[in-house]
Amino acid sequence: MKKKGPAFGIPKGIVLLATPEGWRTSVLTREGGMLCGRLDVPINTHPQDARAAAAVMVTELARDFHATDVEVNWDPPREPWSWTAQVTLTAEDEPASPEAGG
Repeated sequence: MKKKGPAFGIPKGIVLLATPEGWRTSVLTREGGMLCGRLDVPINTHPQDARAAAAVMVTELARDFHATDVEVNWDPPREPWSWTAQVTLTAEDEPASPEAGG
């Protein structure tokens, strides 16, 4: 069986949960997949810092695996222990050409 592309798709959303065991994330992909796991921050991390860490994680995944840049925009929280974000491709999602100095 032949594999096509990276093991997961381009991120389109994040769910961040504060649990007694630590911060958990679910990353939703444009292709309909979901990646779940623990966010690598201490359990007592402030929610704002946990959101920032989750955004960095998703931004780096998109850059490393898809050579594209994304923007993370957090929605207003509905619960004090749960946050969601929309992940969108930036306007300049094309790799920079060598002439552009990028």
